[in-house]
Formats: sequence, structure tokens, C-alpha cells
Amino acid sequence: MAQINTCLKRTFIIFNIFFAIVGGVIISLALLAQFSTSIQEGGNLEGRDSGLFSLYIMGAIIMVLAILGAYGAHKESRVALIVFLVCMVLGCLVMFKYAVPVAIMRPQIEGIMENKFRMFLPLDENSRDMKNMADNIQKIFHCCGLFSYKDWNNIPESCKCNLEEEEEGKCQTVGYRSLMERSTSIYTQTCFPIIMHYFLLGFDIVLGVFFTLAILALLGTILSSAMIHQMRYPNRPPILLTVPTVLSTSPPKYEELYNPPPY
Repeated sequence: MAQINTCLKRTFIIFNIFFAIVGGVIISLALLAQFSTSIQEGGNLEGRDSGLFSLYIMGAIIMVLAILGAYGAHKESRVALIVFLVCMVLGCLVMFKYAVPVAIMRPQIEGIMENKFRMFLPLDENSRDMKNMADNIQKIFHCCGLFSYKDWNNIPESCKCNLEEEEEGKCQTVGYRSLMERSTSIYTQTCFPIIMHYFLLGFDIVLGVFFTLAILALLGTILSSAMIHQMRYPNRPPILLTVPTVLSTSPPKYEELYNPPPY
């Protein structure tokens, strides 16, 4: 005989299916981030590998927990549900612990990143990997320099516009620092605002994932607790509330017998 309410069991299984989908989405986002941040010719971003590894681990753990919860509900396994409950409580606490400080820190991100990027100036004097990364960003986004074209001592080819872009008004004409060389047309747009746009977009996505996981963990805690409670008290009768009747009329204490006269 089933110990768990059928409606609650189905709701919990649907929840775990959705939970597993969230884990798959996180793994997909990690794959997309790995593809989009991969730089040609061996360039690498600081902290990129550790961040991607964390996303892969998080997605895998979520999918495993979703399978465990669905199994516990289907088989009505108290051990599986208790393990799921403990993991949900710990996950909820961890998500809120990291998500709240990160959300508070968000308005300061742009200033922190600007100070960090200014340490790479001038771009010519950096490592080969950094210069290759800057060249690739300029080619992809049609920009020149982080904050200005003056970030380069020698303006690279990736900063230069073609005739079509000059006609669209995306370029400016500047002179080389050497008077022996003629002026050239380069991109007006700088790269730092574009980098920050995509960085903050990814930051907001990660922050949203943290809060979503915290809410899902809280919901999973409530559902698994209800199922464990039903398994612990399977035969408890439902409580019926009775409302006393106040306006009902009491029956008469006696009845008069009326014998009609004979005809």
C-alpha cells in the first residue's frame, strides 16, 4: 500500500525533472562559455578553467540529486529522501551564502575591472598571449584599444578600418607617433565597454542561477520533508473539524395526541 499521497509524489517527481533540466542548462552554459572564451593561438583568461570546472561540477551534482530524489519518490525510499533533504538544506544555505554578497558587490564590479585592465597598459609591452587576445577582441568587436587607441604604442592591423566601415562613420583618422608615417583610419569604439557589457551579462546570469538554485533547494526541502512525514505516519487518520449547529430548533418535549371525533 502506498504511504505517500499520489499527488504529492507526482509533484515531487516533476520537480526533480525540472531540477535535472536546470543542471543540464548549467552544463550547457559552461560548454558555451568554454567555446566563446577560447582564444586562438593559445591565449587564456585568468580564472577561466576554475570557473568552468565549478560549473561542470555544479551541473553534475544537481543532476545526480534530481535522480536521487525522483528514485526516492518513486520507490518511496526513506533513506534516499533523507539524503536528498540534507543535500537540499545544505545547498540552500550555500547558495544564499554566496549569492547575497555577490549581489551586493555588483555595483562595484566595473570599477574593479577598470583598475585591473589598466594594469595591462600599454598593450605592446604585455606577453604575447595578451597581445594575441587583444588583437582577437579587436577583430571580433571592431574596436581599438581598451580605453583609447593610445593604449598601443604601435597601432596594430586589427584596429584599422576598411572603406565600408569608414563610410558608415565607425572610424576616426589618427596620425602615427612617428612623423615619417602617414595617418590611418581606426575604429572609434574602444573595447573595454564591450568587454564589460558581456562580462556583466555573464555575471547576471550566474547570479540568477545562484538565486534560482537557492529557491529550488528551498522548495525541494519542503516537498521532501512532507513526503518523509507521510512515510513516518502512514496510518494517521485525517482530522475532521465539526462545526456545532447553533440555530437549529430543539425537538418538542411532548406531543399532543389529537383524536378526531367519530362520524
